[in-house]
Amino acid sequence: MVEGVSQGFRKNLELHGVGYRVQKSGDNLMIQIGYSHPVEIVPPAGITFISDAPNQVSVLGIEKELVGEIAAQIRAVRPPDLYLGKGIRYAGERIRRKAGKAGKLGRRK
Repeated sequence: MVEGVSQGFRKNLELHGVGYRVQKSGDNLMIQIGYSHPVEIVPPAGITFISDAPNQVSVLGIEKELVGEIAAQIRAVRPPDLYLGKGIRYAGERIRRKAGKAGKLGRRK
């Protein structure tokens, strides 16, 4: 509990994908993630966002549970795709990618 008050808690998120970016608009977070419109995330009291780069965002706060919940809500906007690997993921998170279609090799009519 003392750690949250003195240093605060932080969750780092990364955006992977062509054209995926994030920017701050006042206190709010604007995420362009491949939808026809940008997604706006409004932080609750006690949560702040820091956008270090166009594809990175940090969620800061003194309540560990609330920081994790807001980070999970941001990740849920576009979870990582298992085939292509693009989407929003936690920093350092490894995505086990699936193999695509194997095709029909050797079968000709």
